[in-house]
Amino acid sequence: MNSNEIDLNISGEAKAMLREVKTFSMEVLRPAGIELDRLHAPEEVIARNSVLWEVFRKFRAMDLHLLQMPKSVGGLAEELDPMTTLCLSEQLGYADVGLTVSMAVAGMPFRYAALFPAPELQQLARDYAADQEGGMIGCWAITEPDHGSDWSLGGADPTCGPSVTAVLKGDVYVINGEKAAWVSNGTIATHAMLHVGLEPDKGMDGQGLAIIPLDLPGISRGKPLDKMGQRSLNQGAIVFQDVCIPKAYMAVPFPAMMKVAAGQGLANVNGGMAVIFAGLAKAAFDEAYQYARQRIQGGVPILEHKNIKLKLFEMFTQVEAARANARRMFLYNAANPMAPAVAHAVAAKCLSTETATRVASDAMQIFGGNGLARDYPIEKMFRDARAGMIEDGVNETLALKAMEFL
Repeated sequence: MNSNEIDLNISGEAKAMLREVKTFSMEVLRPAGIELDRLHAPEEVIARNSVLWEVFRKFRAMDLHLLQMPKSVGGLAEELDPMTTLCLSEQLGYADVGLTVSMAVAGMPFRYAALFPAPELQQLARDYAADQEGGMIGCWAITEPDHGSDWSLGGADPTCGPSVTAVLKGDVYVINGEKAAWVSNGTIATHAMLHVGLEPDKGMDGQGLAIIPLDLPGISRGKPLDKMGQRSLNQGAIVFQDVCIPKAYMAVPFPAMMKVAAGQGLANVNGGMAVIFAGLAKAAFDEAYQYARQRIQGGVPILEHKNIKLKLFEMFTQVEAARANARRMFLYNAANPMAPAVAHAVAAKCLSTETATRVASDAMQIFGGNGLARDYPIEKMFRDARAGMIEDGVNETLALKAMEFL
């Protein structure tokens, strides 16, 4: 299937790195994702004897956690061209999107900490970059029991603002409230990138952003969430009861700053999702294609049946459209980080997740009864892909928000 890489233009060194990551993703990431998916309870996924921790260690040992960290704190962001970063992310998504999301979210608080001059935040970013054991794990704590899509839509309605609030008292902020069970890495994270309400009278437009350790007094966790898809991705609630943090931890203390940067955040998150789910779409197609070559019906491989050929080519076309769109968007936004194409990033996220779901569903049809069996990876791919249409923003809600950026 050489045509899959017709636009690949990276250096020989980058290709060697991609080969190493492909080996890691298929020999470590995918088997671990399957093993974790088959565990009965989500508590088993995060147990200390779980393969999850081996994945974290090997991911860090390969310096993959440094891909988006700036050189100033020990990262590799400036040393890799955007196409290389894109290809690495797509390959990780190809192997297991749940673990890929977990690894990516694990670095979010520290990537953002590196953007702010406060010495405490700069040191936090450096400590994470130096962590080879997976001891520092971040989460993105935004969704709340009463506020999911509200975060994307924003607005100044005071009756629809963040439930988690931070009140400045002297030299500390006091935080109260609960983040919902959908916080990725929520029950295993050591640090959080935490969205809080600073000015309640401004609704969602009154929010700020804190980057904090999660071992402070007053912080407790909920149970790990038991989900249909992406079961390798730990998620769970975080509760704050009179939690005091230094002023330096409030990275964005002014809601007006958050509103200005909202488009950049939306583009970055959705752009990353677009790439990894394009990888999953390709994985589902590849599974169907290989199965069709091997499965015998009517005395010949089912690939010889015209209806299967036509369906596979339709799937191939959809996958290549999603991949090409994600790459175009990603490369443009990498070249324009201060003014990214927000609508294009959201459109790419929607297209990639919906393509992955549709192609995985068609692949199950090609597999027939075997597509429903856990002996084959395709039913897991379908469940993982379907979660993506809701993850990091329901696609329909994201589309409504993206229209503001057209």
